[in-house]
Amino acid sequence: MLTGHGASIDTTTPARKLVFGIFAALAEFEHDLTSERTKAGLASARARRRKGGAPFKMTAAKVRLAMSAMGQKETKVTDLCSELAITRQTLYRHVAPDGALRKDGLKVIEGGKIRYGKKK
Repeated sequence: MLTGHGASIDTTTPARKLVFGIFAALAEFEHDLTSERTKAGLASARARRRKGGAPFKMTAAKVRLAMSAMGQKETKVTDLCSELAITRQTLYRHVAPDGALRKDGLKVIEGGKIRYGKKK
């Protein structure tokens, strides 16, 4: 007997086991179809040179503004992040506390793409 979330399935008889097995097979089949369609869609997007995900938050203009602002002692980091619509982590990943450019900030200014995650 399987129970949960207000439903119960009696699997004590062979006929009920068969019905449960058919439902399980259909669910697995639907899952495999969804997975296959997703992979095909991603491959199609890759073939059209499309990439998923949100656009990068930092632009070259934002990096330059952050550099000049961080170089001044009266700058409040919270206000700067709010003004640029970025998180504190994003700010510090691109610009050091003294206003110096960091590796990711240099990539943005040079126009290179910043990629996170697995390296190829």
